[in-house]
Amino acid sequence: MPKLWAGVDAGKAEHHCTVIGTDGAKVLSRRIANSEPELLDLVRDVLTLAGGEEVVWAVDLNAGGATLLITLLLGHGQHLLYLPGRTVHHASGAYRGDGKTDAKDAFVIADQARMRRDLQPLQEWDEIAVDLRILTARRYDLTADRTRTINRLRAQLLEYFPALERAFDYATSKAALTLLTGYQTPAALRRIGQSRLATWLKNRKVRNADAVAATALEAAHAQHTAVPGERTAAAMVRVLAKELLALGEEIERTDALIAVRFREHRHAEVITSMPGIGTLLGAEFIVCAGGDLDAFGTSGRLAGVAGLAPVPKDSGRISGNLRRPRRYHRRLLRVFYLSAQVAARCCPTSKAFYQRKRAEGKTHRQAVLALARRRLDVLWALIRDQRTFTAEPPRRDLATA
Repeated sequence: MPKLWAGVDAGKAEHHCTVIGTDGAKVLSRRIANSEPELLDLVRDVLTLAGGEEVVWAVDLNAGGATLLITLLLGHGQHLLYLPGRTVHHASGAYRGDGKTDAKDAFVIADQARMRRDLQPLQEWDEIAVDLRILTARRYDLTADRTRTINRLRAQLLEYFPALERAFDYATSKAALTLLTGYQTPAALRRIGQSRLATWLKNRKVRNADAVAATALEAAHAQHTAVPGERTAAAMVRVLAKELLALGEEIERTDALIAVRFREHRHAEVITSMPGIGTLLGAEFIVCAGGDLDAFGTSGRLAGVAGLAPVPKDSGRISGNLRRPRRYHRRLLRVFYLSAQVAARCCPTSKAFYQRKRAEGKTHRQAVLALARRRLDVLWALIRDQRTFTAEPPRRDLATA
């Protein structure tokens, strides 16, 4: 049994640590700077207070400003638990006083770690999982910037050249973006003409240049009115189109880095052997799982974290009422949901399972979620046994043998 429990309310520049004993009484309460020397002094002082007995640490952040503290504690072989900030917020209501201070939060974290047995232990991440976390976070930012820029470009085009705005899908057409880097107004497109525009596009290695030029000229001939502010709006569209092309290239480079780093992971071959999971979704799974499934214990626990294991909502005479938990890892759910959607189309085994659920009266979404739950169990078993996925051989019909 641990002798001391140390709760840390983590911050950017400073942390507050409160240490309590088995009776819940405070032993130490200290604010420390988020720097290695002071954190090491804290660890040393707490271990001295424990007198050689075990200390259980708990922290309300598992990344960001708490990363250095977590690394030092795990490097010293300390038992470290993760208590989400939302849990700390709700638990604080059960403690005396309505005020909120860092010292109170640290005490709540330590006391919750002392009483609860369901907290997730933090384990040291492997280097590949950390790299993938950084790269996938960067990709999320880039795709968000790209979506935002596309919306701005379409809104700007709609103001002065609506025919060209609806002529192309700027989210998927690189050719349309290349067109906008040179020509953005109806008059400019009419002046250059279809043949010369097609040549201009071909010189920039645009596929289907003739079709793109024809579509653009058709939009140009549909509008002969210049709206106020057209010149400035066209200049903005040109800038946004160049930004989108640059963002697309950056996303492609990031995807290549993710693919290379993911293939170096020990579970990469097993994960990608599952139909519907490629390098990007596989990397997302490694990031969400922390690079190691041992911390989850069972596939059911992993399914609960992903929101794929329903929880009962019974009351009185009502029983058997199941619902999805309110708090779950949405990125992890996204990995299994998207891969299940793909597998339901391309994998015979998954397709048969999906069709069976639809025949039972399930909606498309319910059937995909059921398939995602089944695939989670399969992936767990594959990683546990270190073997790749193989489709089940068709069963021989004995009646026709």
